[in-house]
Amino acid sequence: MNVKTIKIIKYQSLLFGVLLCLSAFSSPDKIGDLAKHNPVAGSRSIVFIKDDYARALKKAKAEGKYLFVDAYASWCGPCKQLKQTTFNDSQTADFFNKSFVNLSVDMEKGQGPSLSSKWGVEEYPTLLIIDMNGKILDRAIGYLNAGQLTAFGKQGLQEK
Repeated sequence: MNVKTIKIIKYQSLLFGVLLCLSAFSSPDKIGDLAKHNPVAGSRSIVFIKDDYARALKKAKAEGKYLFVDAYASWCGPCKQLKQTTFNDSQTADFFNKSFVNLSVDMEKGQGPSLSSKWGVEEYPTLLIIDMNGKILDRAIGYLNAGQLTAFGKQGLQEK
């Protein structure tokens, strides 16, 4: 290799390193900011309010929407599978983000045990459609694929 080729390789390596650093430090913040301001446009998964039933219910009333509740336990295999697959399906996410206020509650922590008792949750995952007054309209138990979850959501909306 001649000196000119070595200089070009060093320059390209340096440029690549700088671009890699810039992308590592800037992209997540921009994506996160987009999701905060417009969660439907910035996300390809269902956007959940986590462990705050009062806030979710207040938001549902303000927006005139029902609540979709993911009642889960951290150790539950089907719950993890829902989060990894079904909730990340883009068409399902678009439907739920537009149609519902989505709430995810760990039923064994914080307000979870009292909500579990109130809602009669005995198995995980339990998926609920709740109206703006806190009344349960529909319930599904166990893992659902994207098509099944969308059908469940559409059925819940028919309760209006």
